[in-house]
Amino acid sequence: MIELSDIQAARQRIQAHVRRTPMIAAQPVRKTIPNVPDLHLKLENMQIVGSFKARGAVNKLLSLPHDQVACGIITASGGNHGLGVAYAGWLAQAPTKIYLPHSTPKHKAEKLAEWGAEVIYEGAVWDDANRAALRHAERDGLAYFHPFADPAVIAGQGTIGLEILEALPDIHTLVIAIGGGGLISGISVAIKALRPEVRIIGVEATGAPTLYESLKAGHLIELAEITTVAGTLAPRRSEQINFDIIRSHVDQIVLVTDEEMGAAARWLWAEMGIAAELSGAAALAAILTGQVQADGKVCALVCGAGTDGIA
Repeated sequence: MIELSDIQAARQRIQAHVRRTPMIAAQPVRKTIPNVPDLHLKLENMQIVGSFKARGAVNKLLSLPHDQVACGIITASGGNHGLGVAYAGWLAQAPTKIYLPHSTPKHKAEKLAEWGAEVIYEGAVWDDANRAALRHAERDGLAYFHPFADPAVIAGQGTIGLEILEALPDIHTLVIAIGGGGLISGISVAIKALRPEVRIIGVEATGAPTLYESLKAGHLIELAEITTVAGTLAPRRSEQINFDIIRSHVDQIVLVTDEEMGAAARWLWAEMGIAAELSGAAALAAILTGQVQADGKVCALVCGAGTDGIA
């Protein structure tokens, strides 16, 4: 299990290479949210490369011996984690390979190339690409960066929790999107260690309810299919480390549709001028659909930039 000290150490390690992202109050707005009158937004869409993933990737990079990194780094991604790893490779000037499923938006592959990474397509979903990346890493002796089940990656993502508590010390409820579970794992460890009374709500897509179904079953399950177009929320299976942390630290998981994420992305654009991808708007979608209600301060994490929900 990850501890608060791991996250605090990660913060010291990565602070020169990532941004402390803004926390803003979602007011004044034209379309208010009656069930959450005091809403705040943590804008990780303004992180370097456009998502929180840079935090975990850089912490993983700086946790490795230099000679191991020099041989090259590799991962599989739905897009955002790949960008975080590409950024880490750019920092280290190390050869970087990113496996993507064929469903990955073209613009994300183009951004990966801009950061100097080699893009390789494999399979229909992240799990397919990941198996290929693992084989490649073992064959060529490359440093593999897991997107959500690596303790160093989880600790890096957890640094967001420290920033949230500093910006909003009297927070009541925190709402976070879930893909594989690395983001909510790290943040929930930090928050519950310092403010155990804070309610943490995870949000998954109805088309990829990986941890929702796993928690309901009491053990990890692998989904038969993925139907959401929000690829960064779409592994068929999480991992035991994430399952264990989420089961003990997260109070509830709710589900939102692609259409609801799109409506939330349009709300962010129209009301706040924030360009969030579908997954980046998932936390707000749970609030707009009435699945989150609180009289106290609520923070929704806007975890990734994009325009797929606006167009």
